[in-house]
Amino acid sequence: MFKEDTHQQTALLLNLSTSDYMEIFQLQKDIHALKKQELIPDVVIMLEHWPCFTIGRSGSRDHLLVDNQVLTQHNITVHDTSRGGDITYHGPGQLVCYPIISLEGEQRDLHAYARKMEEVMIRTLSAFDIKAGRKQQFPGVWVGDRKIGAMGIAVRNWITMHGISLNVCPDLEHFSYIIPCGITSYGVTSMSEIMGEPIQIEIVRNEMCKQFSAVFDMPLLPTTLKNIIREEKYAKA
Repeated sequence: MFKEDTHQQTALLLNLSTSDYMEIFQLQKDIHALKKQELIPDVVIMLEHWPCFTIGRSGSRDHLLVDNQVLTQHNITVHDTSRGGDITYHGPGQLVCYPIISLEGEQRDLHAYARKMEEVMIRTLSAFDIKAGRKQQFPGVWVGDRKIGAMGIAVRNWITMHGISLNVCPDLEHFSYIIPCGITSYGVTSMSEIMGEPIQIEIVRNEMCKQFSAVFDMPLLPTTLKNIIREEKYAKA
């Protein structure tokens, strides 16, 4: 049975609008460097991305099924990244959570951290009467044989990066342009597809923040990017 932490710490919550993947990847690295120097508290980033495919450390471009013409037609970019896992899709309508937090003491357990990140998505979905769970040998969160939440994490100096993505109401056609996470035997779904009606992603965002705080026993305090990194290049984020 899943157990929540008994040790409580506070994190800063950074809610961003729809953002370019590589800009946020660099932002994560910058925040990670500040966290490593103990200059800032833990940070949790919530956002959506513009359409893109990202390829993790164990990924392969062989799992990208369309050519550059199709990518250009749909304004989809492709990026190599430092997270674990294979190829995945990000786009509007998909809620992304990137915790940059320290795993200290008893928390130095990557498997437990991954299970907690999945638990955040499972509990978020449960709040909307969607029963989801885990599938053995396949990271992420599933509704039956369809994947609804993906996970790709990285840990450096016991500080996390990257995270999870929950399909709220994305364009599911874009998933057909890849072999998602390198898995050929199962499909992909979204909250709106299961519920049979549109759903506002901001409502899901608020619920995920609530569930993240509960699972990690970590109150989230809203902040702005300027309060974390005072650099001109992020002024428009």
